[in-house]
Amino acid sequence: MSNLVIVESPAKAKTIKKYLGENYEVVASMGHVRDLPSARLSVDLNNSFTPKYEIIKGKEKLVEELQTKAKKSEKVFLATDPDREGEAISWHLAYLLSLDIDEVDRVEFNEITKTGIKNGMASPRTINIDLVNAQQARRILDRIVGYKLSPFVSQKIHRGLSAGRVQSVAVRIVVDREVEIRAFKPEEYWSIDAKFIPKGSRKAFAASLYGDENGKLKIETEEEANEILKKLENAEFIITKVKNGTRKKSPAPPFITSTLQQDASRKLGFASKKTMKIAQELYEGVDVEGIGAIGLITYMRTDSLRISMDAVNDAATYIKTTFGDKYLPSKPRLFKSKSNAQDGHEAIRPTTISLSPENIKSSLSNDQYKLYKLIWERFLACQMADCIQKTTQADITGNGYIFKASGYKVDFDGFTKLYVEGKDEAEEKSTQLPVLEKDLLCKAKEILPNQHFTQPPARYTEASLIKALEEYGIGRPSTYAATISTITSRQYVKREGKTLIPTELGEALANLMKERFPKIVNVKFTAQMEQELDTVESGEIQWVELLDDFYTDFEKTLKKAKADMQGVKIHLKEDETDIICEKCGRKMVVKVGRYGKFIACPGYPECKNVKKYIQEVGVKCPKCSGDVIIKHTKKGKEFFGCSNYPDCDFVSWYEPTDERCPNCSQVLYKKKGKKQTLFCQNPDCGYKK
Repeated sequence: MSNLVIVESPAKAKTIKKYLGENYEVVASMGHVRDLPSARLSVDLNNSFTPKYEIIKGKEKLVEELQTKAKKSEKVFLATDPDREGEAISWHLAYLLSLDIDEVDRVEFNEITKTGIKNGMASPRTINIDLVNAQQARRILDRIVGYKLSPFVSQKIHRGLSAGRVQSVAVRIVVDREVEIRAFKPEEYWSIDAKFIPKGSRKAFAASLYGDENGKLKIETEEEANEILKKLENAEFIITKVKNGTRKKSPAPPFITSTLQQDASRKLGFASKKTMKIAQELYEGVDVEGIGAIGLITYMRTDSLRISMDAVNDAATYIKTTFGDKYLPSKPRLFKSKSNAQDGHEAIRPTTISLSPENIKSSLSNDQYKLYKLIWERFLACQMADCIQKTTQADITGNGYIFKASGYKVDFDGFTKLYVEGKDEAEEKSTQLPVLEKDLLCKAKEILPNQHFTQPPARYTEASLIKALEEYGIGRPSTYAATISTITSRQYVKREGKTLIPTELGEALANLMKERFPKIVNVKFTAQMEQELDTVESGEIQWVELLDDFYTDFEKTLKKAKADMQGVKIHLKEDETDIICEKCGRKMVVKVGRYGKFIACPGYPECKNVKKYIQEVGVKCPKCSGDVIIKHTKKGKEFFGCSNYPDCDFVSWYEPTDERCPNCSQVLYKKKGKKQTLFCQNPDCGYKK
């Protein structure tokens, strides 16, 4: 008889089997095997919130096979992912396979490597029921909120809507930012910028007016700017202060889940859902040429910055060999996690630092290579020496007015030789000043006024929204990607380039929730719920007690909202179209049904006229005179086609425009990215704009 090891995925099973050998059979549960059925609430609210779990539809045969294998095995090991979700899967498997939950059969693998698997198998434990209960509490809490609120908001706005404990807060955050932007009133201000040439030099340097002997000046109008310019005419400029210094720039810590999603969004343009999918593949194992299946990164759902000393030492050896001693700091860098971090796993890092991205590029898909490179470089850089910059600051005075100039040059590149963290805001550019000395005369090459207006707060991007959710304490590493995917797929928030903008539907939902369910969309309350779920995990409170405290107040609020809004319907402007109903003359509206959007007469039930929903782009088909329309694949991916299909077979992943290529006169297409470009699809042309 052999030992049975159960994991979630076939890829993970294949990698682990390689290291365990012939005495072990490794099989996959294909994720969850038991859950709350989606057709009903499946929670007994009157009996201590007892969940009514069932085998997931379509997995009955798989469960039977696992039961047969378990009976024939000498020992069963549950090796699902090392987090709440994985613990719950192991608990469900133990129930279905009739295993004793007090049996020492739960193993964890922080990394899918020979060492990681050896360490995991050497330290089996019992199922952590507190961890399971924390997952159950979250699952039931979200089920209650979703299944009780969704019918209410669907009735008040339109069919098919959903409301959720975390997703509704995320929508509110995006909506609140949009409200801020609309309410913002720009204020005019002016700056005066100059270029000076020091005596005896030909190199000009830039400086900006700071103020006068009384302090900093605020220039609010063009008249004020012109008055200063007039006083600066024919002024003699002299350097009155020079300060030279040195500053150190330290590397960012290794990735945790949230920072990985943020940097992958900024640098690679990956959606958080895509980032986590690829990271899962890298964790579970990839067939590397000459090595075989191996997990390339540690577990990717973590909020801990802890690093094993073995990994730190391996990084030091690699840095010393590849870059030289000067790129090593005086002592290894260790990073402190946030106070609310779970610290169950290490930070995200490569499992084998010697497997550089370039060396294994041929074994990876393009996206796997990009993400692995990002993780590998970030980790290695966090163990490298500081970047040293030589800084210069100078004051240039003329006719009582003070201009300030600053600049720096890189004296030693340190960790920046390999990696620099992405930022949401523009960073200071490296500008090197010429050699400046106190009392040196300068000639003003130009002095120019510049008009500015204060800017509203920036719209959220996926990266900055994840950062906000993390800072507010909303959700956990495993939930960020799912939350953003939900609010965009439900069309509460839409993407424009990299920015996230609330739709009218999203605003209506957020406003309804703020008015009727202020606690549910309250940032502090949601963060408090996360903390309480953590206390369930630590065994400090019982999960039923947490649910009872929440539901008592929630039920009263829902009952009052239903009574107060009886007969009230919220109408959206964006639902109205210019299509006139040929049966009754009303303007038809967009509705959402079981199978998606359709166009219907608002006079229902008197008038039951309906039409297919077609979203036009506003340009004509490049092949015929039809209209180009937006279509979707079965998986929801957007593409463009012709309204005359099947008579016209035009399709494109890129949106066609009305513009023509100046070289070959063919239609130009839009390509979205960091910067939208127009390009010609003619392979013999290659024109880009």
